[in-house]
Amino acid sequence: MKPKLYESLMQKDLGFKEFMEKLKLKADHPFLKRYGVMGLKEGYFSDMAGALGKMHNTMVDAAWPEMIGRSIINVMPTNEAMERFPLDGGATAYEYAEGTVTRLSGKKATTVDVNTNNLADSSDEWTREYLEDASWNVMDRATQNIGNALGVKETEKILALYTAVLAADLATGADLAGGGTVMSWTKLLSLWHAVKSEKRRATVIALNDMQVAQLLNDSTFTNAQSLPSAQTDLEAGVVSGALGMKIVSSPLVTNGVAFAIDTRVASVMLLRRDITVEDWEDVKNGKYGVRATTRFGLGVLDSNGIARMTNIKTTIT
Repeated sequence: MKPKLYESLMQKDLGFKEFMEKLKLKADHPFLKRYGVMGLKEGYFSDMAGALGKMHNTMVDAAWPEMIGRSIINVMPTNEAMERFPLDGGATAYEYAEGTVTRLSGKKATTVDVNTNNLADSSDEWTREYLEDASWNVMDRATQNIGNALGVKETEKILALYTAVLAADLATGADLAGGGTVMSWTKLLSLWHAVKSEKRRATVIALNDMQVAQLLNDSTFTNAQSLPSAQTDLEAGVVSGALGMKIVSSPLVTNGVAFAIDTRVASVMLLRRDITVEDWEDVKNGKYGVRATTRFGLGVLDSNGIARMTNIKTTIT
């Protein structure tokens, strides 16, 4: 997700370009018109196309800090309503001599279908009179609020996917016990090893902000990581990494629960429609608004690539 995502999509995604071209034809929509006029006055852009691009980038920038979900799942763009993924068939390797027939065996491959039937949206509404008097700061703040709410909703759905995995299907066949004590370097090792024991490799660990605070209070962790580092961004919820795992945090992760995930194999997020800006109006009641939407699919492909620890202490010490 980059600030110039709008320009990139306009160049590479014909469907997105067509949608935005149609949206430009609705430039008399009260919110879009006011947004464009005020933006031109403030010198942020030169035409309505630039106004739509600015609005889109504002929503994306506001949504991204809350979209930690995309950091803990394999995101794959798609143009299909459904994708079918083959699961690990348990292939086996054998020794063979030159000139002999190679023995082919292993479990019959099974598949899982992932449908892009998850929709997330956020919107706001205003009266025509409100929009006539709205300043640039008011409209820009409203646009940011929409993007932020969309990021929260998307992340909630991704975290719910991992929460719903049965304990017996996780790495080691059970939830790891937090023992009612604070998050520590030892617990990180346990999560990492649980995934590693299934011949997977955890690439990310997701924590509640409280568990990150507990880690930052653990001298073993901070000394091992030599915090702060170039990869540490506390504001964005990224605390460098440990044992090859990137550490991300959010208040959306349940306090007292931690996930270690091999995002390469554990799950997939099929992104059918990335953040898209749409207008709407209710002329009869004099209400107008703007909404941001995404359409995606979620599926677990290899639950052995997921380790979950519960019953971690929910206070700082």
